[in-house]
Amino acid sequence: MNFVDVEPTLENYWRAIILFGKNTASYKFALAKSLIDISLERKSDLITLDDLALPYALHLAEHLKHSPKQSTAKTSQFIQACQGYNEGNIDEDRLIQITKKEGFKYVLDAFHVVNTKAITERFYDVVNEEFFIDERKFNKGIRLTDNLFKLFYVYDNSAKDLNQETESRWNLVEKAWELNINKNLIAVEFDQETKELFTHDTKHHRTNITTSRGALNGYQKSRCFYCFKEISISSVDDLLADVDHFFPHLLKPQVATAGCCRPVNVDGVWNLVLSCPECNRGENGKFAQVPSLELLERLHTRNEYLIGSHHPLRETLIMQTGNTERDRKYFLDKSYRFSKINLIHVWQPKAQGTSIF
Repeated sequence: MNFVDVEPTLENYWRAIILFGKNTASYKFALAKSLIDISLERKSDLITLDDLALPYALHLAEHLKHSPKQSTAKTSQFIQACQGYNEGNIDEDRLIQITKKEGFKYVLDAFHVVNTKAITERFYDVVNEEFFIDERKFNKGIRLTDNLFKLFYVYDNSAKDLNQETESRWNLVEKAWELNINKNLIAVEFDQETKELFTHDTKHHRTNITTSRGALNGYQKSRCFYCFKEISISSVDDLLADVDHFFPHLLKPQVATAGCCRPVNVDGVWNLVLSCPECNRGENGKFAQVPSLELLERLHTRNEYLIGSHHPLRETLIMQTGNTERDRKYFLDKSYRFSKINLIHVWQPKAQGTSIF
């Protein structure tokens, strides 16, 4: 897939799983976070299902505390067990037994599958091809690969951002299920002060969804949208990214329709990008200027990644920008012309890295 082919790193293979893999239950995210936990300890490349079951189930149990919808299925014995654990009805030993029986049925085989095909760089194996054995049956576990240890143990800087990206993606998916975003086309908005994505329910109560940095960073591969300089989404990191409006936020009062075929929401996810501080507000930063046509094409590519990955906000993005790729490109072109008329100046940064999207 093009997302990985442009820059085939372990980080981007991991992101392909998290961002582009199929979502019918949140088990993939719980497994991903468990693998991160285990890799940081680096005890052995063989992890038994007994040892994997508890951290895996506890991640799911933690999310059930605030989001009871963790699957598109009506019932799940595994989810019921995690809920029962939260309520004090079953103990750890019973939770482990049910998780081993019900929690690993499909997720271990499906984890590496993206768009119906397994990715080439794996983070664990269920089948040992050298000895032609199924690790689950023969050794009652899975065999972790060097890729996993390199990604999260050797290159430990990756763990912070990828863990947060996984958490943000999980938050988006569960909120989409809970609020029926795909069916009701709930408008997702951006809070300039907290940098959170949020929505309102039918009674106009606000619901925070996730951090905008965590939701967007994977698609930008931890690089500044404008110059490709490395960025971070960790609040304690010197490289912490700014959340920027591609079309400047000061146009918000003016952009009722922008002469386009639909109302324009400049706080929509389609218009939010992550930027290094220098590009956003440095001496030669963008500020209230209009990004160049080259950057407009880049925004289109990024938005198509969001839509093509079956992003939980897919329908909201389509509603805001167009039903087809041609419509969405036309929408961006019209928005660009409107912005250029009102703001005059065009801005283009100096590249600080290789183009990766």
